[in-house]
Amino acid sequence: MPITYTSQEQIEVYRFSLPVTFGLPLIALAAQHFLPLWFPFFNIFDLPLLVLIFFAVARRSPVAGLVTGAVIGVLQDALAGGYLGVYGLAKTVVGYAASSLGVKLDVENAGSRFLVTIFFYVVHQFIYFSVARGMVRLNLHPNGLHELGAALANAALAVALFAGLDRFKQRT
Repeated sequence: MPITYTSQEQIEVYRFSLPVTFGLPLIALAAQHFLPLWFPFFNIFDLPLLVLIFFAVARRSPVAGLVTGAVIGVLQDALAGGYLGVYGLAKTVVGYAASSLGVKLDVENAGSRFLVTIFFYVVHQFIYFSVARGMVRLNLHPNGLHELGAALANAALAVALFAGLDRFKQRT
C-alpha cells in the first residue's frame, strides 16, 4: 500500500464566524462549569478541550491554535477558582500541537477524530498534572484507569460533537 502525502494546496483550511469563534468556547466553558453541579458524572468530560481540539485541527494554524488554547485555558482557570495558568499552559500546548498535527493528517473522519482526541486528552492531562504537581505543588494523585476511561469517554463525545460542529465551518 503506497503512502501518499497531502500537499499544502490540498489541505482544507476552515474559518469560523465571529459569533461561533467567541460563542462556542464560552458555551463550552459555561457548560463545563455549571453542568457538573446538576449532573456530577459530567466531571469526566472536558468540553473546553474538545472545542479547542475542534478549532485547532480545522483552522490548521499553529499560532491560532496556541492563542485559542491560551485564552480558553486561562478562562477555564478563572472559572475554576484555582491557580491561573495551569489549564492555560496545558491547553496552549494542546492547541499548538493539534493545529500542527491537523496540517499533516486527515482529521475529517470519525476514526481519526477519535484517536486524535484520545491522544490530546492524554497529553493535556499529563501536562496539567505535571504543572499542577511540579510547579504549583498541588497534591494531586492521578488514577491511570480513570484517566483512560475519561479519555475514551471524551473521544466518543468528540466524534458526535465534531460532527455537529462541522456545520459551522466556512472554507477559506
